[in-house]
Amino acid sequence: MIEISGATRLVGLIGWPVERSLSPRMHNAAFAELGLDWAYVPLPTPPERLADAVRGLVALGFAGANVTAPHKLAVTALSETDAPSVNTLIVREGRVEGWTTDAAVLAGLPTERPVVIGDGGAATAFLQTLPGARQFSRRSLWPPDVRGADLVVNATPVGGEVLVELDPGQTLVDLPYPETATAQAARRAGATVVPGLEVLAAQGAASFELWTGIRAPIEAMRRALGLPV
Repeated sequence: MIEISGATRLVGLIGWPVERSLSPRMHNAAFAELGLDWAYVPLPTPPERLADAVRGLVALGFAGANVTAPHKLAVTALSETDAPSVNTLIVREGRVEGWTTDAAVLAGLPTERPVVIGDGGAATAFLQTLPGARQFSRRSLWPPDVRGADLVVNATPVGGEVLVELDPGQTLVDLPYPETATAQAARRAGATVVPGLEVLAAQGAASFELWTGIRAPIEAMRRALGLPV
């Protein structure tokens, strides 16, 4: 049980739904590791209440929030940002700033010939970071063609269907968790797989540092997610 006092700094997760998110576990483990009087709480927000939720962060004195599906695109109009997709909000002196940390996991990965699968908020964030990427989605160009790609980002919520088959030497960044059928097939084929929990840990650490100004305790965050440290 998290104890919240009048001095506790609050951050949370705006999304619909948010019940299965591991972000509260990860961030509260990070706060505990550093002895910070902060708490991270789920903020289930249906689309028609998104503007109310963002205003509520200011009214309730939140330090900020993460934003997840389906709000990453819509929240850009409710925050001060140049990003086309936002997953992190920072509240400063009554202003709400919008940032994206979704693509933090790309550090150190091959990105010369990328492909992004999907067209939602997370896909938009990766496309911003990978401006030369080829994009595929069911609402535009389908099926995906990953021939010649060194990096493939699965930014869809599809878990049970193999969306694309990879070869050895290719890397898949698979955003959903638990692991998808696409990731399982890629691993069997000898491709490198970066699973969704690794994506969560990377973007979470970047968000933590934006809110607190303190280096994220990444080992504690990874332990909370069941990742090797």
